[in-house]
Amino acid sequence: MAASKSRFLTAQWRNLVMLNYEVDPEILKPYLPAYTEIDLWEGKCLVSMVGFLFKETRVMGVKWPGHVNFEEVNLRFYVRHFDGKQWKRGAVFISELVPKSMIVLIANNLYKEHYRALPMRHSITKDGADHTNFLYEWKLKGNWNKLGVTVRNSLKPIEPGSAEEFIFEHYWGYNRLNVHKTMQYEVEHIQWQIAEVKDYVFEADIKELYGEAFVPYLSAKPFSAFWANGSEIAVRIADKLLFAPVLPE
Repeated sequence: MAASKSRFLTAQWRNLVMLNYEVDPEILKPYLPAYTEIDLWEGKCLVSMVGFLFKETRVMGVKWPGHVNFEEVNLRFYVRHFDGKQWKRGAVFISELVPKSMIVLIANNLYKEHYRALPMRHSITKDGADHTNFLYEWKLKGNWNKLGVTVRNSLKPIEPGSAEEFIFEHYWGYNRLNVHKTMQYEVEHIQWQIAEVKDYVFEADIKELYGEAFVPYLSAKPFSAFWANGSEIAVRIADKLLFAPVLPE
């Protein structure tokens, strides 16, 4: 994708919660976009439960009333694509939850995302003098599901080569259109700062949300738990991958 493509969406992504789980890569194959391959962390195939806040959202430069500040919770995994010159590291979204039906309509139709609208809420509360709780909740079949962490009130940079860098440093999104076509879009943001996670919570109807295949993996203890402060972001207009360049030797 050329860097000159126009920005489709600008916003702030804030208070990102990431619970990361090791899974069998076989369960991700139905979601794997053409011309990408699963990107492993030290030989492990990871998916992430992610919660964060959209703030100051603009679509094509316009703030849409009632759709400026809202929560999102998603399940994603990691891939890479060789564009003929370099490897691009990206994320693929299995499911995305938001509280606004208009977002679902736009994102699913224009970007072939997998959004679903549910009642949502969030809270940020102090946990003593040195820690803060960040909690995201969504209501499904009358029950509130939850994803959250308790973090130390001390920011630090992401270290090169770290597990945090692998999880957070992705600047491309890929969506499967069919077995031969993939949608690709670029995401821009500065490198975020992180904080140490003291504790976490994840309580959800995994089968209803993501299917039976994910139940044993997302029911287990996460491989890691991260938090990042976030920043302003921009998502550029998407294009399509229709063929695979020759891979490097």
